[in-house]
Amino acid sequence: MSTLWSKGTQATDLVEDFTVGNDRILDLRLAKYDVTGSKAHIRMLESIGLLTKDELDVLTEALDTILGEINAGDFILEDDVEDIHSQVELLLTRRLGDIGKKIHSGRSRNDQVLVDIKLFLKDETVKLRNEVLALFYTLQNLSEKHKDILLPGYTHGQVAMPSSFGLWFGAYAEALADDMYMLKGAYCVTDQNPLGSAAGYGSSFPLDRQMTTDLLNFGSLDYNVVAAQLSRGKAERAVASAMGAIALTLNKFAADCCMYMSPNYGFIRFPDELTTGSSIMPHKKNPDVWEIMRGNCNRIMAAENEISMLCSNMPHGYHREFQLLKDILFPMLELMHKCLMMADYMLQHIMVNDNILDNPIYEYLFTVEEVNRRTLAGMPFRDAYKSVGIEVNEGRFRYDGKGLNHTSIGSLGNLCNEKIREKMEKAAAF
Repeated sequence: MSTLWSKGTQATDLVEDFTVGNDRILDLRLAKYDVTGSKAHIRMLESIGLLTKDELDVLTEALDTILGEINAGDFILEDDVEDIHSQVELLLTRRLGDIGKKIHSGRSRNDQVLVDIKLFLKDETVKLRNEVLALFYTLQNLSEKHKDILLPGYTHGQVAMPSSFGLWFGAYAEALADDMYMLKGAYCVTDQNPLGSAAGYGSSFPLDRQMTTDLLNFGSLDYNVVAAQLSRGKAERAVASAMGAIALTLNKFAADCCMYMSPNYGFIRFPDELTTGSSIMPHKKNPDVWEIMRGNCNRIMAAENEISMLCSNMPHGYHREFQLLKDILFPMLELMHKCLMMADYMLQHIMVNDNILDNPIYEYLFTVEEVNRRTLAGMPFRDAYKSVGIEVNEGRFRYDGKGLNHTSIGSLGNLCNEKIREKMEKAAAF
């Protein structure tokens, strides 16, 4: 295999296969970012006199051609080429001769890879933001649509107090707003330019790092060149942590849906084509989408820990283990996109049961309402609590109240969906 770093000695096939692993396949996702980073780098090189204007023009045109090939799906990583960085440089050299060899002046593959990954992760967090927003608005719409339909609330798996579909849908919408703050933080961590840090100790070339920061639309620099290399793994972990927060929200919602779809609850249902059947029991309608989502969200939540363990025990500077970060994070990003898309798709077709409380098993759902009613009428709270408890134990409890009077902020009579929307829009401003 052709390598840029080769000094005349070739690795054995066994060593090469072990050290490269899946990197060549995963690297293809970074190809367009590699070209984008290179275009900014050569503009900066021309500004400090390491390229002529004519060389810049020729190189830029050739890089634009390669970018077009990438976007058209015509870019391939040749069998004897190590990675996409080498492939891009090889294509330039083939097409332009020695001019193509000048593109790497003033940088290392270490900061080149870091730029690619950070540009990629910035785009991925923006995609996740948009997918989370779509799901958020779906949940809010459902919350408003079904805000007057009561739903039993449970604690410890036991019937507890009245809730509503408005509260249930709205709760997960607000949980996503919290997750969005995590995603915004991850974006800020990745939105820092490492280009010019080279192998981690800078360069004797008079590089204009602010220029490449502006050209690549980074919000800031990784100023300290050693710190730039320390960000390897930290950016990936930040994104994984944000995905873990989103995945935890989806995991809980999926678990709710699996439970609520059960005939033992019968709170919600979906069209037959969105459920699966049993090979032996003709009555079954299984919540396979939600079960798979629940399992995949557990896998996504595990990614942060795996990244943390991979990046531990290494002194500062680059180490080859960092290559393995892509094996962990890239598949989890794909799963996260799929889970968000499927959750929104399923919710577009959800149907709710508006007669749940007709079932006599919920006769004690309103004990707290009755305690509060008696307290508001003048009875001390502890006496009201005791008297209702005695009636429950003796089988005499009946709730005679008319409707529910929950008006405090965030309760089922005052959902505050507009305030939650404002919170989300503030969190999503990146």
